[in-house]
Amino acid sequence: MANFPTHIAVGTIVSGSLATVTVAANMVAPENIVAVTLAGMLGSVLPDIDLKDSRPARAMFNGLAVFFSFAVLFSVAHKYSIAEMLILWLGTLLAVRFVGRELFARFSYHRGVWHSLLAMVFCAVVTACVFKYLLGKNDSVAWLAAGFLAIGYLTHLVLDEIYSVDVMDTRIKASFGTAVKLYDGRRLDHSAAMVVATLLVFLIAPSLGGIRTDLTTPGLWSNLQQRMLPHDQWFSGMKRMTASGGKADAAPSTSSSPIETGSIPAPSEAPKDK
Repeated sequence: MANFPTHIAVGTIVSGSLATVTVAANMVAPENIVAVTLAGMLGSVLPDIDLKDSRPARAMFNGLAVFFSFAVLFSVAHKYSIAEMLILWLGTLLAVRFVGRELFARFSYHRGVWHSLLAMVFCAVVTACVFKYLLGKNDSVAWLAAGFLAIGYLTHLVLDEIYSVDVMDTRIKASFGTAVKLYDGRRLDHSAAMVVATLLVFLIAPSLGGIRTDLTTPGLWSNLQQRMLPHDQWFSGMKRMTASGGKADAAPSTSSSPIETGSIPAPSEAPKDK
């Protein structure tokens, strides 16, 4: 299997590449792109969450504890007193950090159900729910984050499978075939529980209508095609910005209706007095 730094490095490259394409396509507003990209990086290491007594597992649970505790804090910021918010924040932090990790250690084993496409779908839908209900993002941003996480998750599984092939020694290791699998055939009870959990979380998941509309907008793909390569000289935009004293010329829009998923709508222009 690939080690933790390798997964982080590859996950960062994949998530960064997706973020670049997403920004170029005007699919997400600047205030949301960082959170969406971090979801992809998290997905690239999430399948190793079932590693017992390892630095990666501890680091992941520490990170998840911090994320969920602050997500809960932000979601109740205007509902409770400071004392109540502190209790909820600290309680979430300790519950995820210690109780969550203990449950994973007791009811999971490495390359079990969490190393499967079924778990990838479950984690993606949970991500959409977290972005929708805890972070307050709209449905399209929530599913975009879910897509980033799913691609990062799949990158991890494929990378582990690649590392199962010893190219230099021209042999296939015994772990080959255990990284990318639909479900955990060794523990069908774990797989059945994951199926039930996935179906349940789908019941409260955000609507897919918004992201489906965004992805099928003709302007999205024509804009990407136009922006794939520079039209004249490479980095000519930087030259124009330097020549104009730090102000770049506005690039012509190739999309008649830019998507900018989750962006703050521009205020409507006030009617002029006659």
